[in-house]
Amino acid sequence: MTWPQPPSCLIASRLGEPPNGARVTVAGLVILRQRPGTAKGVIFITLEDETGVVNVIVWRKLYERFRRAVIAGRMLRVTGRVQRENGVTHVISEQIEDISPLLDRLLDTP
Repeated sequence: MTWPQPPSCLIASRLGEPPNGARVTVAGLVILRQRPGTAKGVIFITLEDETGVVNVIVWRKLYERFRRAVIAGRMLRVTGRVQRENGVTHVISEQIEDISPLLDRLLDTP
């Protein structure tokens, strides 16, 4: 089961509700991308929505598949598994979608 059912996204403030290992979909503005040299190709992305932040982990193989979205996306939708360790919650990404064009719609006036 995915929390919540796509295309809806779980807001950051509710990320503590699904059980460890649950599949979730989150979305937000990219506020940080890190690719530490010691991380063996793993990329860490921090997304922010109106309720808080979501830490996303992108494994090297997945990065190759979704490279363009990871590098250029200003706003991303990520589906993956919740992982909790030592009081920190991450989403281990399985699918990454660049939804940056939605930002441009904010400027459209009726």
